[in-house]
Amino acid sequence: MYQIIPPCETLEIEFKSDKGKLPDNDLIDAVVAFANTNGGDLYLGVEDDGRVTGLHPSHKDITQLAAFIANKTIPPVSVRVEMINAEEPVVMIHVPQSRSIVASSAGKIQRRRIKGDGTPENVPMYPFEINTRLSELSLLDFSAQPVPGAVYADFDPLERERLRRMILTYNGEKTLLELPDDELDKALQLAVTVNGQLVPTYAGLLLIGRQQKIRELMPTAEAAFQMLRGTEVSVNESFFLPLLAAAQRIMDFIDARNPEQEMEMGMYRMSIPEFDKRAVREAVINAFAHRDYTRLGRVLVQMDSDGLTVSNPGGFIEGVTYNNILTVEPHGRNPVLADALKRIGLAERSGRGVDRIYEGSLRYGRDFPDYSGSTAVSVKLFIPRGMPDKHIVRMIAEYQQKSGEPMPLVSLFVLNLLKENRRMNAEAINQGLNLPEAKLRATLERLTEAGLIEAMGSGRGRNYVLSAKMYLDPAEYVRQTDIDQIRYKELIMKLAEKKESITRKDVIELLHVAPPQAYRLLQKLVKEGRLALEGNKNGSRYTVKENESK
Repeated sequence: MYQIIPPCETLEIEFKSDKGKLPDNDLIDAVVAFANTNGGDLYLGVEDDGRVTGLHPSHKDITQLAAFIANKTIPPVSVRVEMINAEEPVVMIHVPQSRSIVASSAGKIQRRRIKGDGTPENVPMYPFEINTRLSELSLLDFSAQPVPGAVYADFDPLERERLRRMILTYNGEKTLLELPDDELDKALQLAVTVNGQLVPTYAGLLLIGRQQKIRELMPTAEAAFQMLRGTEVSVNESFFLPLLAAAQRIMDFIDARNPEQEMEMGMYRMSIPEFDKRAVREAVINAFAHRDYTRLGRVLVQMDSDGLTVSNPGGFIEGVTYNNILTVEPHGRNPVLADALKRIGLAERSGRGVDRIYEGSLRYGRDFPDYSGSTAVSVKLFIPRGMPDKHIVRMIAEYQQKSGEPMPLVSLFVLNLLKENRRMNAEAINQGLNLPEAKLRATLERLTEAGLIEAMGSGRGRNYVLSAKMYLDPAEYVRQTDIDQIRYKELIMKLAEKKESITRKDVIELLHVAPPQAYRLLQKLVKEGRLALEGNKNGSRYTVKENESK
């Protein structure tokens, strides 16, 4: 089978020369590195610069080659080997990503990374990185592990009292308040029994540990807040504090710089903050709950004229990307820590805290939160500033008042997408949502029945626009809809009167209809004697007849 060889090496592509027979150890190391990263394709018989130089005879039996790789890796890696007929024979070895840590039979563990010049390399995976990789694969809960060298006395009674107050403030599990201190700690898995003694877990030390012990035993538990004015840093605070105290300090910084404006809603007034407080709290708590505590770094909250950025060390968990973050099944890097925060009441109990983050912007008609700045080693959330869209706010408030329940997140997405793009079909709407088609259709029908959006056309050509109540200027609404097909002919005639002649393409752009429909409308006007056809086929143009123009 002929297959084009990629032009260069990447994180998922590796070239290996085989002119003098690639050493077995080098081959196995390359496979192990792929399996411990993202998987990929190893091209055997290709030089680093992409030149094809061919296979050594000992590697031409692809069945034997696959068996050899499985025998030399632990656990065995099942690769797919294909012979490629390029200028010289080349073997492509497809290595799947492993759901566990893979080593060579000699005990060597490697991974792949990108160097500063953009080229890939294989490097050793060190012991601390093994924990990181296992947590990314959801195979290890670092926060549940007992802290070496810590004792039960390292808990701060004042921080435990803060925890109890937060359960009351944020409507957490009230039954936890009835427990004595040691039972509370065990119920939240803040401490576990080791050799008959209660020992703090990493989750426990983070939440209610003494400040000096956190700095000593968890040097990665740093947090910071920065306020930028242009290129000047007006606030730059970095601190090692128990998680609850750190989150509260960051929220105090933000609240002091989060102005509100009032909006009249009939007889009532609504205060609208620049950043939704629930959404910001969820973003900050998520950064603490899902960061990688095996990596050096800090939870950083940065505010500037463009918006609010919340970043934390550790990329997304395996299977999660910024494209599917709203639809993927929720699962975290530190389940015990995340569960404790949910039971306290600080985090969303359903595990869908990201929904609340998006809702905080969309219910005010602001721009979408953005995770696209995230990398393999950090998650970065940007919440943009922006004036609220009062029409969106009013429409959502009226809907919720009538229905007696909050507007679903998918509905908020649809309304805001239509606000930005004016007119969209179901396929275009779903590009940003990745929902099952049936669920999206149900949402669109529900919004149509509620009078929030309007549908035009039928079948795959059906488009959606916001309803008339969303437009302050009726003319803007008419320009966006043009849904009354009875007016199609008048709109075409007006365009033809403005221009010397029109084409089918002009009609398509004017009415947003398919080419066959545009053709049929023009032909009807010709038969009615209102337009005259000039030319034929691709050169056809239509002009207003003299009697019509008079």
